[in-house]
Amino acid sequence: MTDKAIAATDFVRLHDGQNLCLLDVRTPAEIRNDTLIPHIAIPLDQLDAKTFIAQHEGLYSADQPVYVICQSGKRAQLACEKLRKLIPEELIVVEGGMNAIRQAQGLTQTVNTPISIERQVRLAAGSLVFLSVLAGYFVHPIWFALTGSVGIGLIYAAVSDSCAMGMLISKAPWNR
Repeated sequence: MTDKAIAATDFVRLHDGQNLCLLDVRTPAEIRNDTLIPHIAIPLDQLDAKTFIAQHEGLYSADQPVYVICQSGKRAQLACEKLRKLIPEELIVVEGGMNAIRQAQGLTQTVNTPISIERQVRLAAGSLVFLSVLAGYFVHPIWFALTGSVGIGLIYAAVSDSCAMGMLISKAPWNR
């Protein structure tokens, strides 16, 4: 079994009118915000072969490939790494995830729900910076260190393409 990738435009054409096995590894809040029907929804942090097989069994044939999707493609690749040697089905990552499918005018269903994880991270980071600057100016200069650490965290998130604040926020009760 090898991991493959499919362009979002090709996936949209393939998805139209076919019953594909689609594994969505985004958070429940992201899925409620924008989703493809039908799909198997298992957030990446809860994904294991046993859970996938339980949800997959009886819905799709074992020889059918599994298309794996997330918001931008990174988590889908991580999901394939988790499942690669544990399930017999071929795994295919949808390149660019839901962001690319939206651009390709895919078959998404949008619902009014909590704001996206990315926007929640921006809100939290901006609030921390603003409040720590105020506290550093009015209370004690040590609070400026929090501003610096938020900046370092954002730089690390951009370079590594993984965001600790985003992972933490995704576990918040309103994102479940």
